[in-house]
Amino acid sequence: MNSRKTGAAVCAAVAVLLPALASAADLASPTPEPAAAAALAEAHSPWQIRVRALGVIPNDKGSVDGVAGSDLEYSNSITPELDISYFFTDNIAAELILGTTSSRISGAGSLAGIDVGKTWILPPTLTLQYHFTDFGAFKPYVGAGVNYTFFYNASEEAGFSNLKVDHHVGAALQVGFDYMLDEHWGLNVDVKKLFLETEWSATHSTLGPLAGKAKLDPWLLGAGVTYRF
Repeated sequence: MNSRKTGAAVCAAVAVLLPALASAADLASPTPEPAAAAALAEAHSPWQIRVRALGVIPNDKGSVDGVAGSDLEYSNSITPELDISYFFTDNIAAELILGTTSSRISGAGSLAGIDVGKTWILPPTLTLQYHFTDFGAFKPYVGAGVNYTFFYNASEEAGFSNLKVDHHVGAALQVGFDYMLDEHWGLNVDVKKLFLETEWSATHSTLGPLAGKAKLDPWLLGAGVTYRF
């Protein structure tokens, strides 16, 4: 009789404890994260922007038709620049570079001391880049592409009028690096070379109509901040 009572008590205890043990086991077992959620957490947005301070250093070369020994000089400038990048893969990206600046045009060589005028320059540039990803936070890249340079709002110095500089399509080369401070923010250094040779014309009060070539071929030296979405 005592044995039957003991067995019944054990069975009752087991019946009470089994649901609790099963619940505890469920809590202790980690729920596997779905593969899709893990991939989404690790994925980066393909979009990136940079804001840079840009130094524009043109090449001082040019000519005036019919004037022996003539040459041209252009002023350097500093301007803000915005660029927008889209990453097709971790290594391949396209970058659109936007910024505007002005440059003064002066005579050189046999025309030294003659100031022609000033023009504003807008050179939107599109490059295709290769990004190296094997150096941790240091992420260098190289690029090549094309720019279309607009010249606008020209103004002349005394004695000149009708200054005009033709728009121009040219090639662009690029090298630079980002140093990422965290997943989103980084520092950027960038160097571009634009190949820019165009035609210009103006009228001088004494010399009459003048025309020639302006070979600017500027270096664009930039430093700024990167943000990866």
